[in-house]
Amino acid sequence: MITTAASALVMNAAQVAAAEPIKTAGIYTVPVEQQWVSRIHIAAVAAQDRGDIAYTYSENVSNTDYARVIREYAEAGNKLIIGEVFGAEQEAREVAAEYPDVAFLMGSSFKEDPALPNFAVFDNYIQDAAYLSGIIAGAMTTSNNIGMVGGFPIPEVNRLMHAFMAGAKEMNPDIAFQVSFIGSWFDPPKAKETAFAMIENGADILYAERFGVSDAAKEKGILAIGNVIDTQSEYPETVVASAIWHFEPTLDKAIAEVQAGSFAAADYGIYSYMNKGGTSLAPYGTFEGKIPEKALALVTKRTEEIMSGAFTVAVNDDEPTSS
Repeated sequence: MITTAASALVMNAAQVAAAEPIKTAGIYTVPVEQQWVSRIHIAAVAAQDRGDIAYTYSENVSNTDYARVIREYAEAGNKLIIGEVFGAEQEAREVAAEYPDVAFLMGSSFKEDPALPNFAVFDNYIQDAAYLSGIIAGAMTTSNNIGMVGGFPIPEVNRLMHAFMAGAKEMNPDIAFQVSFIGSWFDPPKAKETAFAMIENGADILYAERFGVSDAAKEKGILAIGNVIDTQSEYPETVVASAIWHFEPTLDKAIAEVQAGSFAAADYGIYSYMNKGGTSLAPYGTFEGKIPEKALALVTKRTEEIMSGAFTVAVNDDEPTSS
C-alpha cells in the first residue's frame, strides 16, 4: 500500500512538472512591431496565453550584444530561447554550445549543425503565398511596371521576391520590375523615399517588403502588395493583397519537442509552408470584387495545387535584380 501511494505521488509530481509552462525568452534585434518579428512575438504570446510557455523578451538588441543577452537568459533558467541570429550567427552558436540543456530556435540563413544538437533553425518560407500575391499584382498593374523594396538581399527576402515575380509573370509576362534594397530592417523613411523614386520611374504597384513602402503608395494613389503581416485595414485603398506568415506551426512544433524531451538540431523551415499552415494569402478586404476574375481563378487553382502537392513554388535564394 505504501508502495502504491508512493508511486501515485511520483506520477502526480511528474504530471505537474509536465504541465509547467516552459520558461521561454525571445531575443529580437528590432522592435516587436516590425513585420517579421511581430509574427514570432504574436505566436509566443498565444502560446503563453494557453499555458504552454512563460514568455519574456528583449527587443532592439544589437548584433554585438546578442551573445551576452543569450547568456543572461540561459543563466536565468530559460529552457527555450527564440529569436533571429542573421547578424550574429557564430556568436549565437558558440553560446548555445555552452548550454546544452537549453533549446534554441533561431531564425537563420544557415542550416542546422548535428554537432550542436540543441540549436534548431527556421526561416519564413512563405514563397507559396508570395507567389499568389504576385498573381494578383500581375492582374492589377496597368503600366506593367512593379517596384520592389526590400531590406537586405538575404535568402529569406530573395526567395519571397522571386516567388512574387514568378506569380506576376505567370499572370502578365510583359511586366518589368524595379528592385532595390535599403540596407536596413527598420527604416520606414528610407523605404518610403526609395518607393517614391520607383513611382517616379513608372511603377504603379509596389511590393512592400518593408514598412514605409505602403505609405508612399498611399500618398501617390497607387497600389501595394503586403508581406508577412496584413495591413489592409490600415491601407484600405492601397494594399490589395498580402502574403501572411503564421509562426504558430513552427513554435508549436518546438514546444512539443521540448515538452517531450526530444528537441534536436533541425530545420523548421518546412513549418512555414502553406500545406503546414505556415502561410496564407490575406483576405482582400476592400478589394473584394475589384480583382479580375481571371486572377482569382488562377489563385484558387494554384492554391489547391500547392496544398495537394501538384504545384511547387520554386525556392530561389539568389539576389533578384531589376528587369
